[in-house]
Amino acid sequence: MKRFAIVVGTTVLGLSALTACGGGYDKPAAAPNNASSAGAAAKLATADVGDFGKVVVDGTGRTLYVFDNDTADPSKSNCDGGCAALWPPVLAGSGTPQVDGVDASLVGTVARSDGSKQVTLAGHPVYEYAKDSKAGEAKGQAFGGTWWVVGADGKKITTQASSDSGAGYGY
Repeated sequence: MKRFAIVVGTTVLGLSALTACGGGYDKPAAAPNNASSAGAAAKLATADVGDFGKVVVDGTGRTLYVFDNDTADPSKSNCDGGCAALWPPVLAGSGTPQVDGVDASLVGTVARSDGSKQVTLAGHPVYEYAKDSKAGEAKGQAFGGTWWVVGADGKKITTQASSDSGAGYGY
């Protein structure tokens, strides 16, 4: 009976992580390079990434994403725990987020459940993908059918990655 309870508990935890992220959860291979987590003001810019055209990136050139399960009006993040480990939120840090190529009027912040402030773009909380290990990657595009790279206008880009763009599902 004890063994059955352990199996059921493990299954429930696994399904919780899967549901929270809109897809399978793997422990990130490397910590994200989210400069704002160190307290510095967040930086947003644009860069050409794969077949997606100009997308929003952080200060180190890492692609940023939006999550379909979040809300923009009002802004609310629904990615915590295991989800936030795979999809680290872009934290606002101290001061006003710096922008280059992004309309500053679209940039804001939202309080997360842990009290930190996350950067928003057109009301949508933005995230990195832990498996994007360098600038220009977009391996999280269309992950679980709920994660999307975001354009400078704050709108998600739903173009599927081509096999040669360096992007993919990230499973």
